[in-house]
Amino acid sequence: MNAVQNPERPLPQVAVVVIGYDDAAHVTDAVRSALAQGPAVREVVAVDDCSTDGSAGLLHRLAASEPRLKVIRRRANSGGCGTPRNTGLDAVTSPYVMFLDSDDILPPGAVDALLDAATGAHAEVASGLCVRRELPSEREVPWQARLYALHAVVPHPAQRPRLVHDTLCVNKLYRTGFLREHGIRFPEGRFPYEDVVFTARVLAAAPRIALVPDRVYVWHVRRSAERLSISLDRSGVENWRARTEACRQAYEILLGAGQKELARVARAKFLDHDLRMYLRELGLRDAAYRRAWWEITRAHLAEYDADDWARDPAAPGRLAGRVVLASPEPRDLPRLRELAARPARLYPPYARAADGTPVWSEDLPQVSLEPLLTRPVPVLPLAVDAELRPRARGARLRLRLHELYGRVARAGPEAVEVEWRHRDDGEEVVRGTTALVPSAGTWSAETTVDLPALAAPGVGTWDLRLRIRFRDGVSRDVTAHALTGAGLLRRSAVPSARHGVVLVQPYATHSGSLALRVAPGARGVLSVARGRLRRLLH
Repeated sequence: MNAVQNPERPLPQVAVVVIGYDDAAHVTDAVRSALAQGPAVREVVAVDDCSTDGSAGLLHRLAASEPRLKVIRRRANSGGCGTPRNTGLDAVTSPYVMFLDSDDILPPGAVDALLDAATGAHAEVASGLCVRRELPSEREVPWQARLYALHAVVPHPAQRPRLVHDTLCVNKLYRTGFLREHGIRFPEGRFPYEDVVFTARVLAAAPRIALVPDRVYVWHVRRSAERLSISLDRSGVENWRARTEACRQAYEILLGAGQKELARVARAKFLDHDLRMYLRELGLRDAAYRRAWWEITRAHLAEYDADDWARDPAAPGRLAGRVVLASPEPRDLPRLRELAARPARLYPPYARAADGTPVWSEDLPQVSLEPLLTRPVPVLPLAVDAELRPRARGARLRLRLHELYGRVARAGPEAVEVEWRHRDDGEEVVRGTTALVPSAGTWSAETTVDLPALAAPGVGTWDLRLRIRFRDGVSRDVTAHALTGAGLLRRSAVPSARHGVVLVQPYATHSGSLALRVAPGARGVLSVARGRLRRLLH
């Protein structure tokens, strides 16, 4: 729900800085979404970073009929997002300012929601919910939803350390004078992840912050675009080098401002978010990338102190980080990928040191897993194997839950709830429950997969989600490791009375989890073939 207009608020008050480079296909949509916010927007400053595709001409033509739009064309391309944002910020004359990228949009009511929150709470910063919209599927994923569940006023950032996790600059409204008084600007030039540093500078200045549950920004994610955005283009190791540098600077900024707790949280965020994200993809890279990535990561983690590692030592990101730091060369990539999954899975083998202490492996005993012995069952990194075998009359899903240093047996697993969730909308689910049967240190279950139900929405991808239920009533939500033995991930055509045929493709995601692509009927099969051809050509 969007905020109600405050009749006592003087209008207009907000500037929206829109930046773009060679994005003629989308930049006018972004600008129009800012202008459509209504009378609260005094000015839209569009900064063209020396585009060569006619973007500036489109903006100038739009400005001819829109007096609130000011177009600034830079004479040389900056190579990044920070410089054009600073250029726009310097041109702003309004009391408040927001930032918008050329390939994204502001949803209706975003400015009103943020401005009402800022003025009502006398806050220097107002922040709201950003949603990542995957295109072309239009599946939406909320960003840092926990922060924006309710309206709240945070007098000092240290009172809400989770703010450190929201490193976006675009889902926020800033008092212009606050930014200028504290000299808060973006890093100049080609500096990927400039918003990580900018956000740290904002938090270091200790603003009063208002939080709203309203959707205030739509972040468009176009993974099939010919030119990926800076944040999506992770194929080169320089991207990782830039990310670690941005995180290092954020830590130093917060620590230098006396925000020691927020600085600690920034380092924890790196382990839990950044490190795990790149570890999930590390197996896809070549050997040279992996060696360089490993070296960069070890150098960064070597700056952590004992207190950084002592907080929640069994957390997946910390375990993974300790393995990397303790190993001169890349190792155990499949197992680290499983640990980096969400939820985390600690895959066998489960080694012990000479004194019986759980450790990562026999040749890496310095990485202790002893904290797992006291970690609550609902957050244990349980490992479940899954194999799906399509058959003429449907499909069978076989599951196997592994023991984890005696913790699983003591908790007493009884049943597993199986859920297939449609990836595009996240809403359509097919559920079932089956008993777990103990057998030689593992627990097994087998159930049928309702292929007609999965095929009903048409061509789509389904993610497998599991909930392990234990005898004392607690449960643990997990994903399943996709077994990759001979023929297990082979595409199959299954006869169907309703569809004639259903094309079924089990596969392993980047994190190793089992997922399922389904294409019903001749049209579905043709759609899959066309999609495969497009991917090959791309």
